[in-house]
Amino acid sequence: MISQLSWKIGGQQGEGVESTDRIFSTALNRLGYYLYGYRHFSSRIKGGHTNNKIRISTKPIRAISDDLNILVAFDQETIDLNAHELCDNGVIVADAKFNPVLPAGVNARLFAVPITAIAEGLGTSLFKNMAASGASWSLLGLPLEVFNKAVEEEFGRKGPAIVEKNLQAVKQASEFVLEKTGGALPELQLAPPDGKEKLFIIGNDAIGLGAVAAGCRFMSAYPITPASEIMEYLIKVLPKFGGTVIQTEDEIAAVTMAIGANYGGVRTFTASAGPGLSLMMEAIGLAGMTETPLVIVDTQRGGPSTGLPTKQEQSDVMAMIHGTHGEIPKIVLAPSTIEECFYDTIEAFNLAEQYQCPVILLTDLQLSLGKQTSELLDYRKIKINRGNLVSGELPELPANDLFKRYQMTSDGISPRVFPGMKNGIHHVTGVEHDQNGRPSENPINRKLMMEKRMGKLNQVKVTNPIVVDAPYEQPDLLIINMGSTGGTIDEARTRLEAEGVKTNHIKVRLLHPFPGDALKPYLSKAKSVVVVENNYTAQLSDLIKLHCGHGDKIKNVLKYDGTPFLPSEIHQRCKELTLAWQH
Repeated sequence: MISQLSWKIGGQQGEGVESTDRIFSTALNRLGYYLYGYRHFSSRIKGGHTNNKIRISTKPIRAISDDLNILVAFDQETIDLNAHELCDNGVIVADAKFNPVLPAGVNARLFAVPITAIAEGLGTSLFKNMAASGASWSLLGLPLEVFNKAVEEEFGRKGPAIVEKNLQAVKQASEFVLEKTGGALPELQLAPPDGKEKLFIIGNDAIGLGAVAAGCRFMSAYPITPASEIMEYLIKVLPKFGGTVIQTEDEIAAVTMAIGANYGGVRTFTASAGPGLSLMMEAIGLAGMTETPLVIVDTQRGGPSTGLPTKQEQSDVMAMIHGTHGEIPKIVLAPSTIEECFYDTIEAFNLAEQYQCPVILLTDLQLSLGKQTSELLDYRKIKINRGNLVSGELPELPANDLFKRYQMTSDGISPRVFPGMKNGIHHVTGVEHDQNGRPSENPINRKLMMEKRMGKLNQVKVTNPIVVDAPYEQPDLLIINMGSTGGTIDEARTRLEAEGVKTNHIKVRLLHPFPGDALKPYLSKAKSVVVVENNYTAQLSDLIKLHCGHGDKIKNVLKYDGTPFLPSEIHQRCKELTLAWQH
């Protein structure tokens, strides 16, 4: 038996690839396996090649695999584009309708299955996705009843007749393949799972769940890939807790509505991607100037402009730190796992109210949309901190005076009140103002207010600003990353260690204000440093050089073609750089 394998299904967008993957992976999750998925999809609604890849394991995994065991193909293009990933004696399950052929040099077994014919025999070609998944499931030798249960849940809302047709498609395709092979293939038999209860979700759902747990009761947003699932999740969930979601006319309306709701006392946020954040920049400056709490999720994707809206990239870092005109206090967090997406969302809401400033949660497409196994979340860890929020009665104010909403304090964080609070009336404006909020262009006041606002960044305390895995005092190689690449790096490290390269690994989770003091000791002790990121201009690397120095020993491993890193790519590049340093 084997401890892991990879399965991929591909075809034209709109053919049911997504639902096939969803049912297949749901059934595997029910059995207790660890999963990590990657969706390669077009920005078109229908047409264009798409594929979904699932890695299945008996142990925790956080990266897509280099190779492939089973490829399910709805067309020849899927075989031509993906067959090179197949390991020796890999398997292709293909629709016999298009007369599939193996590309030259591919050592795989091809099973032409009458997928479309089975579906049409049941009344419509729409059943072909279940025929395809049933055929591949049977090769694994896993219990069919678990798969059938997932099918029933997926199509139950369409009525028992449709459910039965789909189950028949699964059964007929499964029987056809097993007759050809003589039974499940021994080399594809997975060892039993560990039996632990697990979650199987995307990062966007974890962020949505984190927002609910943080006490968020309002979201204003405009749909955009790859952020839309956050809004879609909360549309279903927030009303159950007395909250609501409003789909606005654009991102400018979304962010200004979020600012207004936060000012009114409701924990509120918005979520978007690079193009949407570009539109929000002026309003983010307003939140900074008025010291209004604001949480924004930026799910990075390929840019610039429309760019690659459905592909992986990590190129918004500098824009999120420096994007606004003028200077405001701002916190930028970069979670790297499903669990961190949940807990960091809660922390983002706390930080926004503690420091009365915008907090940006920076994810990337792979983390946002890649469905994967997560440990169960610990709700006992949740703590709500609303910062310097005034409670009780305020003293009477002198005639014609206002509440000092922007009062100078020792820590720069002023008392905050909700609208309508007796004796709490104050002025709010985007122009420079005094302690009462009245507009002021006085140079002395301007200097004091700038120092008050910006000084808050000197006090920011975040849970685990860097996550350190450093078994060596003086490693041959220190690898640094942000976002979804952490698991891929850990697999590459295992291969490097087997070759005698001593490695440490640090994930940077707080991008602004940058935790330079925490990172410097590890940089100074490492013989060489590699920074891994999905962009062209090495933005994380530049932040490290700016705040920590050591530019002479830092090298970059970059990828900006729209696809996530594979473990082999990071392993090979780190190996090449290590050899170069040694010589």
